[in-house]
Amino acid sequence: MAEQEASGLQVLLRTLQSSSDRESILTILQLLGDLLSGGTDRRIRYMISKGGSEALLQTLVDTARTASPDYDILLPLFRLLAKVGLRDKKFGQKALELEALDVTLILARKNLCHSQNLLHCLWALRVFAASVTTAAMLGINGAMELLFKVITPYTQNRTRIIRAATEVLAALLKSKSNSRRAVNRGYVVGLLRLHQDWHSHDTANTYVLIRRGLLLCLKHIAALRSGREAFLAAQGMETLFSTTQNCLDDKSLEPVISIVLQILRQCYPKSPLPLVTASSAYAFPVPGSVTSDPPCVLTEEDFEDDGDEEVDKDSDSEDVKEEDDDLETDVNKLTSKPGPDRPEEELRQYEAMCLELSCSFEDLESKPGDDLSFEETQYANHHHIPTAASLKRHCLSKDQLSWGQEREDTGRTSLLSTVKMGRSSVHLASGKAPGMNPYQNAQSSGLGIDSSGSEIPDIQAFLNEDAWDIDAMSCPRMSASFSNSTRPRDATEVINKLLQTHPQHIPFHDPCLYMAKARRTRSVADFKMMAFPDLWGHRPPPSAQPMLERKCGIQRIKIFEDIRRLLQPSDIINKVVFSLDEPWPLQDTASDCLRFFSKFESGNLRKAIQVREFEYDLLVNADVNNTQHQQWFYFRVSGMRAAVPYRFNVINCEKPNSQFNYGMQPTLYSVKEALLGRPTWIRMGHEICYYKNHYHQSAAVTGGASGKCYYTLTFAVTFPHDEDVCYLAYHYPYTYSALMTHLDILEKSVNPKQVYFRQEVLCQTLGGNSCPLVTITAMPESKSADHVEQFRQRPYQVITARVHPGESNASWVMKGTLEFLVSSDPVARLLRENFIFKIIPMLNPDGVINGNHRCSLRGEDLNRQWLSPRAHLQPTIYHAKGLLYYLSSIGRSPVTLPKILDKLAPAFTMSSCSFLVEKSRASTARVVVWREMGVSRSYTMESSYCGCNQGPYQGLQFGTSELEEMGAMFCLGLLILELKSVSCSHHLLTRAATLLNAEEEVLDHYLQRCSSSSSSITSELDDEPACLEEIDYSTDSSSDQEGSFSELDRQIQECAFNKEEGDEEEEGPGQGRKASP
Repeated sequence: MAEQEASGLQVLLRTLQSSSDRESILTILQLLGDLLSGGTDRRIRYMISKGGSEALLQTLVDTARTASPDYDILLPLFRLLAKVGLRDKKFGQKALELEALDVTLILARKNLCHSQNLLHCLWALRVFAASVTTAAMLGINGAMELLFKVITPYTQNRTRIIRAATEVLAALLKSKSNSRRAVNRGYVVGLLRLHQDWHSHDTANTYVLIRRGLLLCLKHIAALRSGREAFLAAQGMETLFSTTQNCLDDKSLEPVISIVLQILRQCYPKSPLPLVTASSAYAFPVPGSVTSDPPCVLTEEDFEDDGDEEVDKDSDSEDVKEEDDDLETDVNKLTSKPGPDRPEEELRQYEAMCLELSCSFEDLESKPGDDLSFEETQYANHHHIPTAASLKRHCLSKDQLSWGQEREDTGRTSLLSTVKMGRSSVHLASGKAPGMNPYQNAQSSGLGIDSSGSEIPDIQAFLNEDAWDIDAMSCPRMSASFSNSTRPRDATEVINKLLQTHPQHIPFHDPCLYMAKARRTRSVADFKMMAFPDLWGHRPPPSAQPMLERKCGIQRIKIFEDIRRLLQPSDIINKVVFSLDEPWPLQDTASDCLRFFSKFESGNLRKAIQVREFEYDLLVNADVNNTQHQQWFYFRVSGMRAAVPYRFNVINCEKPNSQFNYGMQPTLYSVKEALLGRPTWIRMGHEICYYKNHYHQSAAVTGGASGKCYYTLTFAVTFPHDEDVCYLAYHYPYTYSALMTHLDILEKSVNPKQVYFRQEVLCQTLGGNSCPLVTITAMPESKSADHVEQFRQRPYQVITARVHPGESNASWVMKGTLEFLVSSDPVARLLRENFIFKIIPMLNPDGVINGNHRCSLRGEDLNRQWLSPRAHLQPTIYHAKGLLYYLSSIGRSPVTLPKILDKLAPAFTMSSCSFLVEKSRASTARVVVWREMGVSRSYTMESSYCGCNQGPYQGLQFGTSELEEMGAMFCLGLLILELKSVSCSHHLLTRAATLLNAEEEVLDHYLQRCSSSSSSITSELDDEPACLEEIDYSTDSSSDQEGSFSELDRQIQECAFNKEEGDEEEEGPGQGRKASP
């Protein structure tokens, strides 16, 4: 049947080419039209494969070259050509070879006054011009001059012809040679005048698509440097800005406004960032570092793109599917297990990090305070060791804690109950509109209520009567007194006084201990100050905050404001008010501008420029010894007025897109709010968007293969108090000193007779800081040989976090994991009794300390260094890998649960997981640990900065509570994974059955295992796919609507059904079709 169909189609096509009989040709064209009008594109592509394009083009050439061309044949032939040509990627080349371009241009010139014939010629030209090569040839043959005869100033006549002509011209101008020709012949000025004329007269927006076609012509010309220069010289920026600025909210003009924005952004003069160098403001001399060359001056040549003509992308490789370069195809690499990257005798050093396998338990009993220095032990008597149960009390001293029995976490909901509820107790406050100021209920009098319900004194009166300087107090020095205070005090005394007058009850945090830890933390810039939120602590808000509802059109509004800054600079202040590159101080305390500061741990703000009275451009610092990775920010701002919206523009971000475009807000911490009893980081900001700006650095400056574009994060903040001191951050900060404080307090909170908690140093970092290694398990039931043996045979779980400093959310998840593992929760107790946890909570302490976003002090991504780390260059990775090698060498490879977490954790989604291995990630921890050490379940768990789009937390932004809950759920997932495994011991199953008996209905459908059949167990083990050596790549496609031919298809279809139409029926104001947005 298929052969008969093929032979029938081929007969028709051969007859069409060879026949000179008019009726036969019309009949065949009618048959082909009927055949292709129904069904899908499959019929058209089949016809193309049988030579249909060549047959139609040859018929066109033969018919057009007769003495008197028959338009009864030509018009249906043009319709078929347009329909087929849209689907034939080589159509332009075929038309060029068969000389169809010339005859079509000749026919168009002959029919300038005959609308219907001209319209069909334009349709064919539109399809020919889809090929850049063919478009260039049409330009050489005078196609653009012909079109400018058709495109006239505003008229209500021949509008279908004018619209078709603008579309053909826009397609032709995709060719660089045609765009250069248009610039040289002065077409830019003409196109701008035509646009102005149609815009001013088309008040009913009837001919939006004609206006859009004219703008597309300008857009393609502006792709060339010479085109941009001509556009600017013709006052194009001013013209488009003035004609569009009052139409931004008109949805019927969406097709026009979107193109105007693209042109304005394209032609906005490129400029370098207002920085003295692209390199980080901080430099750290490390082995193997490369000194950067002095910055080069950026010139317009850096954006030169008037190169040779483009090549048609699909002309010669239509049926070739490119193989992705990132796909690993070497079977040997996939199946072989490389040996250790160091001598085996070197692994013996890690035996000292696994003392739980050899030492006697008399020696291993935890003795809180053993590892503390004198300056820390002097605060030991008033360490705050709060739990959820102690939020209503001030604190418990170390001596008050009884180790005879585990402390009761009476205020904490058990993890299994949380699973049963489906979400934590944190809820969305009712009646709070998205974007509403979370501080709106703060009492204007300055009085506050703390978490216990007690009234806190008037903070402003307290500050005034005691001669406090809130600016100095909000960022205290580590060891010196407050310089602006009339009565100098030691920093510890100041904090104690604050704690007495404004008591805070924050679990697992102690300001005095934090201060002691911060003094020992070493930074590149030798920070002398501490950020108040890190010192004072953070308590999660009582309710989750919704994702910010994005204001419609906010991005284009902000872009137009940027363009207004260029065109109307009269109100621009452009004053540098803070800079790490300038001598300090820059800020005039008497001025009305905001005051900025970022020289504290994890801080990142390099420069602040006052643009207008309440608007500031901010630049964040690149990673140390790098010119890249500007994304993380954390800085102090003061001197504000309440109820005044301030706009901040972070203008040197690097990522092409951001969660800030999808409902995420920055975080804010108010010192006055903290002293009023609300020490909380909250999501804050409105009118938020993230978009590409006009800043650019050349390849010579950045040291890359090509120049770099930058992006702006813009947001507005309304501060809760006058003359407050606030901190703004990309995400909830979590510093290295906070981690070290947390670990010490955790160690003192556990019962050493029941919980084995050991804190030691994995290695020293390049910056001279200790990288902590934590071991958590349960003490053996007794010192009998059997119990000690059971203790030592427990499998290992190795967990690492925070290899990328800007991912502070990882530390909050790790905090939840650590606190849960040492808690009295039954699941935690069961985990401790059956596993030994080796935890490296911060793999990149130096990066975290110095405010980096991605890198170490060497300026390299540590998660790309696992293949061949070196001890003197990447010490934390080298020793973390060494520890894993050691465990593997003694037969204790860690077993490191996606589907389980998908069911347990409200904030986890299986659909977003990837279990694939690409070449570009061959040096990451996940791949190296899997490949070199045979750990089949080696995962990287990623956390969103923003929130959830599914599950119980859908529509909510993550707070620290949700992140910590994810850490606890991760632990539960580990337990369930072990219960589902073949190797699960009878002892663990028995204990788990006892524990879960009361909660059987909670986890019943998660733990459908209790079959003794090994086959059923094996099937359950496949709860997620293994590491796959393939990846589903989605092409980086941009939806260019001008490239879609669906509208042309529609026009052709309408014309085909209108059998009796003669000359074109003109489109008047009531007949034109408005474009839908």
